[in-house]
Amino acid sequence: GYDERFLGYQANLLYVMDTDGSHRRELLGELDRSLSALRWASDGRSIYVQYDDEGLTRLASVSLSGKVTPLSDRLSGLSLSRPYTGAQFDVGGRDTFAFTVGNANSPADIAVGRGSGKARQLTHLSENLLAHRDLPAIEELRLESTHDGRAIQAWVAYPPGFDASRRYPLLLEIHGGPHTAYGPHFAAEVQLYAAAGYVVVYANPRGSTSYGEEFANLIHHNYPSEDYDDLMSTVDAVIAKGAIDPDRLYVTGGSGGGTLTAWIVGKTDRFRAAVVAKPVINWVSFALSADLPDLFVRYWFPAMPWEDPMGYWRRSPLSLVGEVSTPTMLLTGESDWRTPMWESEQFYAALKLRGVDTVLVRLPGASHSIARRPSQLLAKAAAVLEWFRRHGGEGGSADDTSGEVT
Repeated sequence: GYDERFLGYQANLLYVMDTDGSHRRELLGELDRSLSALRWASDGRSIYVQYDDEGLTRLASVSLSGKVTPLSDRLSGLSLSRPYTGAQFDVGGRDTFAFTVGNANSPADIAVGRGSGKARQLTHLSENLLAHRDLPAIEELRLESTHDGRAIQAWVAYPPGFDASRRYPLLLEIHGGPHTAYGPHFAAEVQLYAAAGYVVVYANPRGSTSYGEEFANLIHHNYPSEDYDDLMSTVDAVIAKGAIDPDRLYVTGGSGGGTLTAWIVGKTDRFRAAVVAKPVINWVSFALSADLPDLFVRYWFPAMPWEDPMGYWRRSPLSLVGEVSTPTMLLTGESDWRTPMWESEQFYAALKLRGVDTVLVRLPGASHSIARRPSQLLAKAAAVLEWFRRHGGEGGSADDTSGEVT
């Protein structure tokens, strides 16, 4: 747990105490990472903990004196659609443990280990599907933000058969949260976009987890903000590597990433097209009508909407709609109560009033987990690829608008 400070992000810390509540003490005071799960060892002499660290999900054993024994950094596998961190593990007798294991080109399997020895993978559930396929090469990228020189971590997925002498379109994919993290984990959407011919880049801008509390809270009462600069710096770093056509840049993201995508098209016209998925568009309407109003107004803002309406407005992508010229699709589930459909409808109506090329895609039956079912995942990815194809992306020319988005 943690002591409440009403910050947007607060790390879960590890404490132990006697059964009568006495002798409470923190075991991992120097870690500066948030624990997402823990299990007692069968002998009660140590605790197994899971936490994210720079895009990786790690498993470690902690003695009651606070000594940490790393066990694996290969945990992965809970998100099929996008490359989020996260995993599951459990503990058996005699120092045996099991966890979900994966990588950027393989969904979750099961691995087991004992003590501090090297864990071994037990299953290869997707080998019959993926072993004969040419999958994207995933490359880690480290860069500095142009805003303040902060270190930013990102990953680049190259299309199968990548040829460095060619020029490819770039697709920036932005995570939600905003307090979450991407990493080198399997993501069907990244795979599909790369297979379609895009160089896909995804990053952990300020506000992301797995880099400590200070980095995550750089956007406390300040989102969106300089995370925009982090993302533009990431795009520039990939372009500087060569092989990117700077006239064919595309951007998409969901939830917090959708909010940032809408913010981006209000800040710059460098992207040829954008897909804004399940966004926050107007912080006042969102805070007072989404599913967790007490959380949003008490942790993400310094005042109530009626006390500081302009503070909410200045951080709303709707405040920038007068500057948008980028063709922009809105895409949201009709049963989404986290970022309700009326958020997308506001941006869509404003873009239509301004004459900006736009469509609104409504996914029937889809919640905020918009790609929970395979059919929903395919519908989302197909809509994104078709919108980008209409606007000069892979699969067609900029003049070909015969495709239908449904």
